Amino acid sequence: MDRTFDELVAEADAAPMFGWDFSWLEGRATEERPSWRYSRLLHERLGTVDAALDLQTGGGEVLAAAPSHPRLLVATEGWPPNVTAAARLLHPLGVAVVAHDDAATTEHPDGTPLPFADGAFDLVTSRHPVVPRWTEIARVLRPGGTYLAQHVGPASVFELVEFFLGPQPEEVRRGRDPEDEVADARAAGLELVDLRAERLRIEFHDVGAVVWFLRKVVWMVPGFTVDAYRTELRDLHERIVADGPFVAHTARHLVELRR
Repeated sequence: MDRTFDELVAEADAAPMFGWDFSWLEGRATEERPSWRYSRLLHERLGTVDAALDLQTGGGEVLAAAPSHPRLLVATEGWPPNVTAAARLLHPLGVAVVAHDDAATTEHPDGTPLPFADGAFDLVTSRHPVVPRWTEIARVLRPGGTYLAQHVGPASVFELVEFFLGPQPEEVRRGRDPEDEVADARAAGLELVDLRAERLRIEFHDVGAVVWFLRKVVWMVPGFTVDAYRTELRDLHERIVADGPFVAHTARHLVELRR
């Protein structure tokens, strides 16, 4: 028997949120992966350097899967539940986890500085940083050091965002443009080595998958709760039942820069 709207929504709304593990969506949502296979690139690069820093590591899952680590490997994370999850996963592997929120403050309008010395790392990495702080990234890199990351691109999953929030202004849709990011990185003293961008298909097979996703990726629909968006969720449920999976597109770009 097909599950009802209320059953699907209640299950997803009660599901625990921790780390950056999306396995709850298995069988309920699918997402194409970028052709460059960021995890593989990261793992290969970690084996070639002496000191590396992973920014906004989430729950540490990508680092933990690396077959080898440099002599010094440090990860930062700002969301307390993820700090706990990352420490639990990475500390036994010899990876230092530092609680650090690099968001802008009154004292530091350009973002809170990284708590590391100048030129401390050969490699700085990040998978889906909220905002890359280019001046700080350049500062903690050694001369000749590399920044290697996979970023979220412009208007990512905006079919879903605009279903709930309506059409977004052009300046919002353009946010995270890779060319703009590269220009800011160059202004901070970094030179471009590689830039690749792709748009990839994502499918949500039931409304519960959407609820779980929006609870996890909180910046997509700020302030999202089931109660606040119950009408839209019911409309979406009926659309999926009638027409099949809800289709959206993620935007991803691989960026490699050198100091």
